[in-house]
Amino acid sequence: MSVRPWRDIVRRQSRQIMVGKVPVGGGAPIAVQTMTNTLTSDAAATIDQIRRCEEVGADIVRVSCPDVESTVALRTITRAANVPIVADIHFHYKRGLEAADAGAACLRINPGNIGSQARVKEIVNAAKANGCSIRIGVNAGSLEKHLLEKYGEPCPEALVESALEHMKMLQDEDFHEFKISVKASDVFLAVAAYNGLAEVCDYPLHLGITEAGGLQGGTVKSSIGLGMLLWAGVGDTIRVSLSADPVEEVKVGYHILKSLGIRARGVRVVSCPSCARQGFDVVKTVETLETRLAHITTPLSLSVLGCVVNGPGEARETDIGLTGGGNGRHMVFLSGITDHVIESEKMVDHIVMLVEKKAAEIDAVNAAAAAAAEAAPSGILAAE
Repeated sequence: MSVRPWRDIVRRQSRQIMVGKVPVGGGAPIAVQTMTNTLTSDAAATIDQIRRCEEVGADIVRVSCPDVESTVALRTITRAANVPIVADIHFHYKRGLEAADAGAACLRINPGNIGSQARVKEIVNAAKANGCSIRIGVNAGSLEKHLLEKYGEPCPEALVESALEHMKMLQDEDFHEFKISVKASDVFLAVAAYNGLAEVCDYPLHLGITEAGGLQGGTVKSSIGLGMLLWAGVGDTIRVSLSADPVEEVKVGYHILKSLGIRARGVRVVSCPSCARQGFDVVKTVETLETRLAHITTPLSLSVLGCVVNGPGEARETDIGLTGGGNGRHMVFLSGITDHVIESEKMVDHIVMLVEKKAAEIDAVNAAAAAAAEAAPSGILAAE
């Protein structure tokens, strides 16, 4: 029985597909995806952007392939990337064939704008031949004419019906290695469409609030929409669509997952907004610590509170805690227990040192456990 049932998230059971080396659905960790905004035909610039996204934890990266020059460059890009590359294909089915041959791990298509079933079949055959998966991408902004005429406007039922029609096009070719998205820029529409689709199929779902906006507004909008779905257990991959650097999309995606306790990467900072009670400049300290600790990928928690009102209580729930005190001397908590005090001028360097030390300890324990599991005869650890 769960100790904190109010925090439990029961994930929707979906079938699993592979996007390159990344499992999607079927209980696999929710993957964080982004999309490059460089010209794909500029392989060097695109690879550089992919590399920066990889460094902050991107699991999958999508690139647009609108022309032959892009699919030619894609061969170089897929070889250089350390994460699976999704090729974004619209209208020109031959770009999908070229992308599959060029090493794309997944083809993002809207079967309805690819053309005839014969063309869809060619793409499916190319995907099968190259071990590609497919993402069916339904978007409220590009719904089929007959659905708009039937429903009068983009609505949840229209998005779900579009997805089901596209699913059938792939299923008729005996292809099932696909995930689906039903994106909209309207949070209510997107959430309702995803919930509706989750009830009528077991394919993995790729979540996104499309055209969400700039860094701040888009982050808030995506957090509301994706947060509602993820909290309900819906979703297998996510992309935060921002008018911003793709690196920021990845960071925000991880923050959303981290906030829900679904997936952790790096330092989770618990900090107060600061007030007149603060014993040190909380805002500046947190900004500095987040920058100085950006290289840490090991999941751990750090609380930074300006005074003793909530500081000790928050510190008890984190790996490392810092609570502001008087006369420039502040309390440091380790594993929830008061350990020592530190002076203001040494505080930031000291906390960075403690976090790095704790991360190294966690990594060592995890490495030892992994080595023990690998060395153990098959079935022994399971039996224990």
